Amino acid sequence: MESLPLRVLACGDVEGRLETLFGRVRAIQSKSGRFDMLLCVGNFFSSTSDAEWAEYRSGAKKGRRGLFSGSSGLQIAYLSGTESQDEPTPAYSFSSKDVTELKSSLLSTPDFKGVDILLTSPWPRGVESFANSPGEIDTKKCGSTLISDLAASLKPRYHFAALEKAYYERLPYRNHTVLQETPQHVTRFIALAEVGNTSKKKYLYAFSIVPMSLMDPAELVKQPQDVTENPYRKLRKGTQKTKVLGCAEEETACQFFFDLNKHQGKKRPSDGKDRGSSQTKQAKKPPQPTGPCWFCLASPEVEKHLVVSIGTHCYLALAKGGLLPDHVLILPIGHYQSVVDLSSEVMEEVTKYKSALKEFFRSKGKKYVLFERNYKSQHLQLQVIPVPLDYTSEDIKECFITQAQEQQIELLEIPEHSDITQVVQPGTPYFYVELDTGEKLFHRIRGSFPLQFGRAVLASGALLALPQRSDWRSCTAARPEEAAQASAFRRDFQPFDFALRD
Repeated sequence: MESLPLRVLACGDVEGRLETLFGRVRAIQSKSGRFDMLLCVGNFFSSTSDAEWAEYRSGAKKGRRGLFSGSSGLQIAYLSGTESQDEPTPAYSFSSKDVTELKSSLLSTPDFKGVDILLTSPWPRGVESFANSPGEIDTKKCGSTLISDLAASLKPRYHFAALEKAYYERLPYRNHTVLQETPQHVTRFIALAEVGNTSKKKYLYAFSIVPMSLMDPAELVKQPQDVTENPYRKLRKGTQKTKVLGCAEEETACQFFFDLNKHQGKKRPSDGKDRGSSQTKQAKKPPQPTGPCWFCLASPEVEKHLVVSIGTHCYLALAKGGLLPDHVLILPIGHYQSVVDLSSEVMEEVTKYKSALKEFFRSKGKKYVLFERNYKSQHLQLQVIPVPLDYTSEDIKECFITQAQEQQIELLEIPEHSDITQVVQPGTPYFYVELDTGEKLFHRIRGSFPLQFGRAVLASGALLALPQRSDWRSCTAARPEEAAQASAFRRDFQPFDFALRD
């Protein structure tokens, strides 16, 4: 028998305005029927309610943290007060110890999957990352990183907070790392304004919820279309790095392999031998192009004046109509369509060119962003574009992910110990981004895809601020100018060019 959902009202800062609150609740119930519970977050007592607040302030009454489990099975975790660094922690505040103890008590529960609702007073710091903006709120100054850590660990289906005198409903975010972990439920964060505010900002939020423990697992983990990346990814990533380091100490090698047709995220030890696959790839010869190819080095169509380095299996050329004068392409000499089609010796030389370009650009105070679009193209082109060194990896990834979401493109981070050949099969259309730190983003193309997307993101105001150069066709130069740019790049790159030494 299907469980009936509970009807819940959540409220922002009451600030002692109990009559206003209950009057509004009565009005809602007269129109919409009875609700099962009313949950309040933020400042409940007004500054003049000293008598009511005194016992909590003195510690005679406590309500700092805990888990409320209703007879319905609904689980509500709560953390009272605001963050404090004082020792001992005031009765109306919480500390890192409170967060740790609340996490430990819940995470130690067998088969813990998360809680239905989390109630806190402060916002979690960074909650707006990868999502819609909270408007006038200065998110750099508000919120608590302890709350962020708590939310990342407890994985609530709903998280309510207040204190900022604003209403903000964030887009839902996922609680699992795609391609690494099995799908989990999403979280919806809602911040509520203060009761009876004159700006008419929303301070009551009505919703229905079936307790997690009573839901069909497939229904629970359904992902809405507007789901975003987890805003606390940096916190999660720090935890994952610790685990990986521990794994490295205990095993001879620890590598992740992914088969998207099977259960995702299984880990098995690797002795460095990818049985069968590397031998097959090494013996495979590149297919011949079905018609003229602009990038096979032996083809008469190649504009050889743009070539700046030639190795054994790959070559380097300036991009025609480049976004910048030092925008280069890594290309296989033979005809390969994508990275996943490359033989092992070609892939090895691609890696050598990446290393050389990283060293070259770092010497000039830059780092590179590489991307590949295996869609409506017949010859692999690895686009390599430098950006200023002061852009962090997180800045660049967030820019790509945010602009992808605006176009309904799901751009996912590939696990640190994987590469694209473990994620996608040959012949599959995809878009792929790689930073010179080795961090990678991936999108499997299932329909249409904007051909200039990678270049447009880098040209946008968030990065290079060259929107007028987002399309290569509007940036082409005369052949003598192209030849001069290639000559200058070839000269500067010479100390880093392994092809001149091998």
